[in-house]
Amino acid sequence: MGRTVYLNGEYVPEEEAKVSVFDRGFLFADAVYEVTSVHGGRLLDFDGHMTRLKRSLGALEIPFEVDTEAMLEIHREMVRVNAIDEGVVYLQISRGAADRSFMYPGEDVSPTIVLFTQTSEALKPKNPEKGISVVTAEDLRWGRRDIKTVQLLYPSMAKMEAAKSGADDAWLVEEGLITEGTSNNAFIVTRDGTIVTRELSNDILHGITRAAVLRFASETQLRFEERTFTPKEAREASEAFITSASNYVMPVVSIDGVQIGNGKPGPVALRLREIYIAESSKWAV
Repeated sequence: MGRTVYLNGEYVPEEEAKVSVFDRGFLFADAVYEVTSVHGGRLLDFDGHMTRLKRSLGALEIPFEVDTEAMLEIHREMVRVNAIDEGVVYLQISRGAADRSFMYPGEDVSPTIVLFTQTSEALKPKNPEKGISVVTAEDLRWGRRDIKTVQLLYPSMAKMEAAKSGADDAWLVEEGLITEGTSNNAFIVTRDGTIVTRELSNDILHGITRAAVLRFASETQLRFEERTFTPKEAREASEAFITSASNYVMPVVSIDGVQIGNGKPGPVALRLREIYIAESSKWAV
């Protein structure tokens, strides 16, 4: 039996979930999304995801009022009916279906709301005790990466190129500086133990896990800086790692074939992963 999908107010078998070919998410990538982690059957950082969802919808002027409590109940029901213990809930809201036009349609068009779940097995998580490898690639995405839209073709292309080279992911580079990973925020740990990640701007996604990790780093007196860094600085770092909803904190052990530190997950990344899971679980809903 397949999964249950939420579509415009109804819970339906995934085989019966249908969206119009005129939906602007399909025609223009005119849609936003969020991915909320499920750990032990509970949702992590839910309020943060809803806050970012509202920001993305506002930036694209998609006329959908987010009722956080109602959305929480939908997410919980999706976890329940699909028996998700470890995995994610994916939420997508498009502007809706209308005749193809570059102009936004009128107020008579209703947004399309879709939710589905994936288990950790389906997501094929990497082993944090081994870490992952990344390669650098030119960042050719559009200029509003802070809006969590479904325009993910170039990140997909970069991830595929990384896989062809034998790496697990790519870190994107613009004007000689690391922006972020294809679907995650990028961090390094300098030789003096300072955690470094790029500052918030339109150039990167304002990661929910990123924010939590920086908060926990501050609370445990770990030094961190929000600034740009180069691929060279990353390759010479003592540690590197990524943060995302599906990976939490994942150590990076090589960049462009260059071993980071001793080539094994470092103590800072592993500690932050442990803290993130423990602390976030306390506030899970």
